Amino acid sequence: MSDMSSKTVFTTGEAAKICKVSQQTIIRCFDNGTLKGFRVPGSRFRRIPRDQLFAFMRDNGIPTDALESSRRRILLVDDDQELVDLLRDAFERDGRFEVHTANNGFDAGMKVKELRPDLVVLDVMLPDINGKEVCQRVRSDESLDSVKIICISGMVEQDKVEELRAAGANDFLQKPFAVERLLDQVCGLLDMQRALVS
Repeated sequence: MSDMSSKTVFTTGEAAKICKVSQQTIIRCFDNGTLKGFRVPGSRFRRIPRDQLFAFMRDNGIPTDALESSRRRILLVDDDQELVDLLRDAFERDGRFEVHTANNGFDAGMKVKELRPDLVVLDVMLPDINGKEVCQRVRSDESLDSVKIICISGMVEQDKVEELRAAGANDFLQKPFAVERLLDQVCGLLDMQRALVS
């Protein structure tokens, strides 16, 4: 069951297990359109995208714990609200993430402790304390060892990037970047299946 947590698309058998109903029920709902999905081109195989399965479970009062508990917590830290909104949309569309945001280093430090996110996307140039300092604070707390950090910034000096890595960043992405590229890096760091770009 554990591998269900990071899947983006399910077979009817997997969907049946998650919903605790028979595979026939899932197939019937698929065929009558109450459960949206698609057929694998050139075959009879039905596939159900995660967000559709989630909507189906919610509409039918099926507990969504099996899908929920597996969601990864992401904390987006940037003072550029437009970018934060763009990233939040992308992560929420993927359906496998619970997204939280902060727009300064102080908030970020508090939220990392409180939420213990799986991963932090951290802008290096924050209005109060810089990203490097946030990295160091997170890394100085042993209970946060498993938190992954991707730093984002418009700066390119290689030695600065090395400093961030030394401070505890797992990865670095230069602005501007394609949202898919960030999703890809996040999935890589969290050992998740790559996102399906819709």
